[in-house]
Amino acid sequence: MRILGAAGVPAGAVLDTQELHDEESFGRRGIMQVMQHPACGAFKFKMPTWPVRHDGATPTLRPAPQLGQRTDMCLATGLA
Repeated sequence: MRILGAAGVPAGAVLDTQELHDEESFGRRGIMQVMQHPACGAFKFKMPTWPVRHDGATPTLRPAPQLGQRTDMCLATGLA
């Protein structure tokens, strides 16, 4: 990859799922973040975030709502 890049050929590594999960630069860049979901107790896990940045800001990873958690809001705003 480095040799091709140095020669002006666009090239990049092809990583498998475990390699992506373990890639240290993804954590530093905020692409992989550690989160805790309320339904999982104390268990924390690493999840990918959206890699696109708006104004340089890293998106914050948040857990999905629990079943029925936003029902009232959806019904009140007509989003159902």
